[in-house]
Amino acid sequence: MLTAYEIIRKKRDGGILSSQEIDHVVREFTAGRLPEYQVSSLLMAIFFKGMTDEETFDLTRSMMATGTTVDLSDVQGCKADKHSTGGVGDKISLILAPLAAACGIKVPMVSGRGLGHTGGTIDKLESIPGFRTKLATAEYKDILRKIGVVMSAQSDDLVPADRKLYGLRDVTATVESIPLISSSIMSKKLSEGVDALVLDVKVGNGAFMKYRGDARELASKMVQVGRAYGKKVAAYLTDMNQPLGREIGNWNEVVESLRVLRGESSEGDLLTLTTTLAAEMLSLCSGESFSSSKEKIKHAIDSGAGYNKFLEMVRAQDGEIRVVEDPSKYKRPEFSYEIKAAESGFVTTMDTFKVGMASVKLGAGRLKIGDRVDPLAGITVLKKIGDKVSVGDVLAIAYSNEKERTMSAVKDIASAYSLSQEEPEKPELIKERIA
Repeated sequence: MLTAYEIIRKKRDGGILSSQEIDHVVREFTAGRLPEYQVSSLLMAIFFKGMTDEETFDLTRSMMATGTTVDLSDVQGCKADKHSTGGVGDKISLILAPLAAACGIKVPMVSGRGLGHTGGTIDKLESIPGFRTKLATAEYKDILRKIGVVMSAQSDDLVPADRKLYGLRDVTATVESIPLISSSIMSKKLSEGVDALVLDVKVGNGAFMKYRGDARELASKMVQVGRAYGKKVAAYLTDMNQPLGREIGNWNEVVESLRVLRGESSEGDLLTLTTTLAAEMLSLCSGESFSSSKEKIKHAIDSGAGYNKFLEMVRAQDGEIRVVEDPSKYKRPEFSYEIKAAESGFVTTMDTFKVGMASVKLGAGRLKIGDRVDPLAGITVLKKIGDKVSVGDVLAIAYSNEKERTMSAVKDIASAYSLSQEEPEKPELIKERIA
């Protein structure tokens, strides 16, 4: 068996790690016997040298072996989940999960916190006062059985290796590695006990995958791993060259999600992508056509069934229902600042990564492990690609509870916009389906 030093050196030089070597690193790091600085070095080596399909499969398996797999065989019905590779303003899970549950699918969703410039579903849910995301397995299953949807953070015994590696990747600039993303996502999803999985792989300047070819490679790799474990899996490549929806942050993304669930948002990229992914989930589970499944999802919005299911989940997980039913009762951020257009024209591009990092600076994300997230910090995006603007029009609004944070982020948001006199084509939202 090679030492950690030799394993790092082997991968640094482009070697292929054996399953025993991968097992050793994962096991020893999870147990606290391998220091973070050595694992950080290995992560960076993997980032630059990559991993073969076999190495990625071995890494996924080794990570799963550090914890337990949830047994949902005693929960009737098809169990399905959805996962996004991370984007700016991506609050789809908050909308999709209750919609799918309202249509009869059991949705056991284990989600993560913010990673790099992207937001995390758990941080968003925890912006609801009292909402519990740490659930014992028995309670987790009980909520799923009773109302059909439960959204929780990773328990201590569900892939503990990923929880430690996830935090380390976030602060060592090694997030965008295809094998690391693939093993992280699939180790969690395969441990959940689901029957079907829909993957939303973001591509663009605000995604971890900047190029379509890389996004396709990641999607294909995850679909292969899922199929190898006998799961029904489909992946979509979707655009992240601008924020999804209008809100970025934690509580403000919850509020935007509620507007969609209440049927107050009749068009736009957020609604389009949510209904597409939710319909795919229903189709995988039921075997019905995609069009029929999409009609059911739309009915769940129009009838209020999805919104009511979200309220059921909030109650079951002890969230404060009064602020969900009436967001005006929620506290407000201390500072806000409007970013205005300095020239006229059309919005042609947005540096979505820069916008995402601006939200982190405002307090909506973490710059280092242990940072506290401000649920009120965030950005409202008023102008997106293709929109016409005049001098003085408000492009976006930044929110924070610290004035210095607000003013620092404002400069980044302003510089993220590019305008021209020619009207551009709007980005293609859904680029490809991979199954």
